[in-house]
Amino acid sequence: MGTILTQPEDIEKMRTAGRLAASVLEMIGEHIKPGITTETIDKLCHDFIVDELDCIPAPLNYTNGPGQPPFPKSICTSVNHVVCHGIPSEKKKLKNGDVLNIDVTVIKDGFYGDTSKMFSAGEASVLARRLSDVTQECLYRGIEAVRPGATLGDIGHTIQVHAEKNRFSVVREFCGHGIGTIFHGDPQVVHYGRPGTGVVLKEGMCFTIEPMINAGQRHIRILPDEWTAVTKDHKLSAQWEHTMRVTDSGVEVFTLREEEQPTW
Repeated sequence: MGTILTQPEDIEKMRTAGRLAASVLEMIGEHIKPGITTETIDKLCHDFIVDELDCIPAPLNYTNGPGQPPFPKSICTSVNHVVCHGIPSEKKKLKNGDVLNIDVTVIKDGFYGDTSKMFSAGEASVLARRLSDVTQECLYRGIEAVRPGATLGDIGHTIQVHAEKNRFSVVREFCGHGIGTIFHGDPQVVHYGRPGTGVVLKEGMCFTIEPMINAGQRHIRILPDEWTAVTKDHKLSAQWEHTMRVTDSGVEVFTLREEEQPTW
């Protein structure tokens, strides 16, 4: 079932964590330009999270389990054909036209806020802009499907249909997840599926939706660092993510940014 929040004080703490995570993405946008390194982006975000927000960057030293090396940075920077979990590096300098996903998770008072957004350094290609737009639309359509009595299959189906209608593909190895006082928990929110299947949503459930959509085939591989996922065909990938809660009548998104105009 995963995290179900019903206490007003816990819900307010999730709202706070979500707002703070969103503020990191709002802060970093002006710095995304050709010539900046992903290491510099990480440092800017780390210092903002720790010094300005008084939060903990959840990815830093995080590991999925025994045998996997701890993630060494405070955010993920996934450039061009990197699907997710890109590790910031002083060797990775953005070029004009590069697109990247910045994935931020902060911990505030024991609660997690998790969100990501696509950025471009300079002028992105028509394909990159279209892929980013469609992926964001996939996220929004998934959010619109959230309400008590709906199923996880309803969410995945609406995302898959929209992506494939636009001749893109859905990554299946990674998914959204339950969140609250833990980083990754149940339920697993896959971004494909059949309507009416899977876990039935109940008021208070908290989770992320974070579709990863590829311009080419859906297949990926993991690099030797054991974190970075890339498309096998080296074609572009995009991702957008929000953290949310099922309400009595629909959904509350905790990580909305000021620039967004929700339709749900």
